[in-house]
Amino acid sequence: MRVLVVEDHAALAREVALRLRRERMAVDVAVDGAEALAKVDVTAYDVIVLDRDLPKVHGDDVCRALVARESAPRILMLTAARGIGDVVSGLELGADDYLPKPFAMVELVARVRSLARRAASVVSPILTVGGLVVDPNTQIVTRDGRSISLSPKEFAVLEVLAAAPGRLVSAEHLLEKVWDEYTDPFTNAVRVTMVTLRRKLGEPGLISTVKGRGYRLTEEGEA
Repeated sequence: MRVLVVEDHAALAREVALRLRRERMAVDVAVDGAEALAKVDVTAYDVIVLDRDLPKVHGDDVCRALVARESAPRILMLTAARGIGDVVSGLELGADDYLPKPFAMVELVARVRSLARRAASVVSPILTVGGLVVDPNTQIVTRDGRSISLSPKEFAVLEVLAAAPGRLVSAEHLLEKVWDEYTDPFTNAVRVTMVTLRRKLGEPGLISTVKGRGYRLTEEGEA
């Protein structure tokens, strides 16, 4: 899951980003509205956590610009204003959800996950491929009843593959969804993660490689 946090208070932006990364999300940060729009131009985000009171381009204008896009991301709007009128006006702008400050991080995480599920509503919350079961909510993975312990990156890669069973997923798409903007685009992180993920999933292999094109998860994959 790729998330953009748009918040001009640096300490809060870092805190939110750190917590979401601990929840196995790939997170980018923008400190003003102009930077947010520039990042959205080059990256497809699943959810945007958007502070309403932003410099350069106000959060309301950022929200309007985002919802006008053909493939609009889900938007969680943050604001220090707590009145019902503020909530209504934020939702009328096109935000999917609204969270007043101060907020509990556990609530923010829950709301981001809820929006991400709505963004991928065609996909069952619990992903099943053959005997493999991936639960994004509990972050539990089992195969034929056997529990599998995965690192955050391994889980995130598997979640993307399991959401598209049998379909080809490029390494570039995995980088975009699982790693953040600071990752070297020429890194071998996807290949290395795939090696350990395959080992942990066991035999017979479930992930097949299409050389030069990407990976697919099937009930009877090939190495």
